[in-house]
Amino acid sequence: MSLPHAILTALLEKPSSGLELTRRFDRSIGFFWSATHQQIYRELGRLERAGLVRASGPGAGRGQRKEYEVLPDGRAELARWAALPQDPKPVRDPLLLRLRAAAVLGLGGLEGELARHRELHRAQLAEYLEIERRDFPPGAAAGENRLQHLVLRGGIQLESFWLAWLDEALGEVGAEAGGEGGE
Repeated sequence: MSLPHAILTALLEKPSSGLELTRRFDRSIGFFWSATHQQIYRELGRLERAGLVRASGPGAGRGQRKEYEVLPDGRAELARWAALPQDPKPVRDPLLLRLRAAAVLGLGGLEGELARHRELHRAQLAEYLEIERRDFPPGAAAGENRLQHLVLRGGIQLESFWLAWLDEALGEVGAEAGGEGGE
């Protein structure tokens, strides 16, 4: 996924000012596709120059509030992109490589890092579950909301996977460390 397509998606959901858009990235979209405020503003300018979005409102001058909306060409570009085939991306997580290196070198404090990652994933899962509780009450899913909930459920399942895997890894590392100490 690319930033322009994330922005087009967000603006189709709700026309927004640049500031509102960056806040929405911080609260929701950023869980799945992160971008800095500078990247978002820079991309809004590119999208506007390309005729994919339009700024409207009293903010014609620099530093004044502009609300961006997606133009028909922007909608067409997003539809074109959404229909493209995309192969799954391989997992490239440095923690996995570090664990592989520890298998060769010895553990050397990796247990603490695994525990730290577990806590980060636990906190992320708790945040996703709170969003689900707040934004997707049972029986309220309809239309576009159902697909947004599906994306969130994917995040919940990924975090659940990482927690289960980290529990397993911590168990293995603990057993390995116990075996090393007994030799």
